[in-house]
Amino acid sequence: MKKIFKYLSIGLVGVSLLIVLVLRVVGVDPQDQRPGLWLAGDVADSPVSDWTFTDEYYEIYLQTNTPYLIPHSVTVYCATLEGNLYLLSAYYTGGTFPEMRSWNRNIVRDPRIRLRIGGQLFDQRVSYVSDELIRRPVYDALGEKYPDWERPTYENMHILAVGPLDS
Repeated sequence: MKKIFKYLSIGLVGVSLLIVLVLRVVGVDPQDQRPGLWLAGDVADSPVSDWTFTDEYYEIYLQTNTPYLIPHSVTVYCATLEGNLYLLSAYYTGGTFPEMRSWNRNIVRDPRIRLRIGGQLFDQRVSYVSDELIRRPVYDALGEKYPDWERPTYENMHILAVGPLDS
């Protein structure tokens, strides 16, 4: 009986590792409200100084680092202002940032992120934007980019600035 349990345990661990390896290689994209895991694609080899190319993408993918070492990815809305990229986290029913969203808690704990835009991956860092001189124009830029979208109130829209990893 001990041998059977030992072989079953080894087999279960082996199958689990194989599944994680396959998921790591092929990625598991988020879709609408369903989160994903690793994002797959080609890593960009040069830094981005102008993010306006993202204006043609309705949604982009964001991967965060969880405390349990399995990435968490979501789809997010984004907008550019003066060539800088900003991400949105909307709290439609109110609430305090970052408690309402697990990916928000992840980026507060570890601001390193991975974005997938088109087929390219960008390793970046995010920071919360509290400066009203940036928040209001980004809020307006989001309204221009998504004219049919019913935006949350200004107070319930949390904006994150994307920057290079080494900042």
